Amino acid sequence: MKILLYARDYETVKQSGVGKAIDHQKKALSRVGCDFTTDETEDFDLVHINTVFPASVRFARKAHRMGKKVVYHAHSTKEDFKNSFIFSNQLAPLFKRWLIHCYKRGDVVLTPTTYSRGILSTYGLDRPIKVVSNGIDLSFWRARGGERSAFYKRYQLDPSKKSILSVGLPIKRKGMDDFITLAQRLPQYEFVWFGKLDRALMSPEIKRMLEEKTPNLHCPGYISSDLLREAYCGADLYTFLTREETEGIVLLEALACRSPILVRDIPIFEEDYQAGVQLYKGRSVDDFEEKIKAILEGQVPSLIEAGYQVAASKSIEETGRKLVQIYEALLK
Repeated sequence: MKILLYARDYETVKQSGVGKAIDHQKKALSRVGCDFTTDETEDFDLVHINTVFPASVRFARKAHRMGKKVVYHAHSTKEDFKNSFIFSNQLAPLFKRWLIHCYKRGDVVLTPTTYSRGILSTYGLDRPIKVVSNGIDLSFWRARGGERSAFYKRYQLDPSKKSILSVGLPIKRKGMDDFITLAQRLPQYEFVWFGKLDRALMSPEIKRMLEEKTPNLHCPGYISSDLLREAYCGADLYTFLTREETEGIVLLEALACRSPILVRDIPIFEEDYQAGVQLYKGRSVDDFEEKIKAILEGQVPSLIEAGYQVAASKSIEETGRKLVQIYEALLK
């Protein structure tokens, strides 16, 4: 059995969650000894597609004409497209129709969580929908020592202040607006956001907020995995204020690095996380502000070990085993 991980559009998505998912699939299949390629000119038995560009759909059709099976990975939904880019809410219904067109090209559809499977089940795909976590490489996402001093020095943070980290595209759906508001309300802490987006695609609200002077807000842009690992391990708190996700690879990374974590209390996080058990949850800016102070000032217990166990249950090796099981069943 040889798998083609379709990667023609990789350069376009490599800085996004979809790009990370492709990286994870390469690592997962390597760990379990599954033969795969990213070269379309090589022979293959099954193609695994992660992107929703026109070229992806054309290749799925080509694969079917060749008698090959197609696995289509559903990383996106209409729901997590909203509140993303300028005009995204107006385009969301059209985007949903396009997603349905793409996902129907698969013989089976994969998605990271039962929550996202529930959303996709309303799309009328008429295809089996299987749940496979994107997974996390526990051997990489862990502290090695010295991260805090390196993190503070690299981004010129005030060593007398505790720090709050977030990662993602600087968009409202990811909670960038609330993150900036919290930085303005809590000048006693350093706030660092990693991730970038062409300003032409940003919503006017986020652009306006970023233009306001907030001395304790730092936005270094996109960084490598090595520097991101350093940041997770060096910061005092990781916040994930997203309003909608299909899984959230960055959350798994932070959990694996044993970061204290605060998330927005939304349905996707009901599946694996109990408030006050694996992580803390909030519903509003006022709630986030209160919990940030409680966590950073040691007024609530640490949950990092329980949070780590969630990441451990979604190891990259387990993802590889599940993918191989799905591939083999489809080929049979």
